[in-house]
Amino acid sequence: MRLNIPTILTLLRVALIPFFVVAFYLPYSWAPFVTALLFVIAGFTDWLDGYLARTLGQTTRFGAFLDPVADKVMVAIALVLIAEHYHSIWITIPAATMIAREVIISALREWMAELGKRASVAVSWVGKFKTATQMLALTLLLWRPNGEIILAGYVLLYVATALTYWSMYQYLLAAKDDLLSDEE
Repeated sequence: MRLNIPTILTLLRVALIPFFVVAFYLPYSWAPFVTALLFVIAGFTDWLDGYLARTLGQTTRFGAFLDPVADKVMVAIALVLIAEHYHSIWITIPAATMIAREVIISALREWMAELGKRASVAVSWVGKFKTATQMLALTLLLWRPNGEIILAGYVLLYVATALTYWSMYQYLLAAKDDLLSDEE
């Protein structure tokens, strides 16, 4: 494995996870801001490592494997943390839905890759918009400086949830023929 800047950024994102969780539980008034800031930094490194890997021609198999894992783990942990903090069905259901969608789509992509049809379930614009909306919602709900920001986070979380269902439907529709085929 060769280390390059994009891979180092991805590894940094993985290394941020425990600090992110610790910051969330710190008993200080500034802790929510630091938690949200770490989440934003992780999101920025996700964008930056992808951009650099493509523009510098530094894509690696390890990076291609670790990048989506780091993203999904960070987002899943953020969803669990906000579900715990808000202790509300109105947060828990969207959080559980988003985590379940990630598991389903990851399994679908892996299965389609085994069939040699990974391209048919490639990331769509709806998936990208869902991710952006989800990241903004999580940032606001982690930060929570006032009621208006929290309300905006709730609204964006529900927009992201709707996009979660829509994108999952699109991916499953793209794989429908293979999923429903009687062949093994």
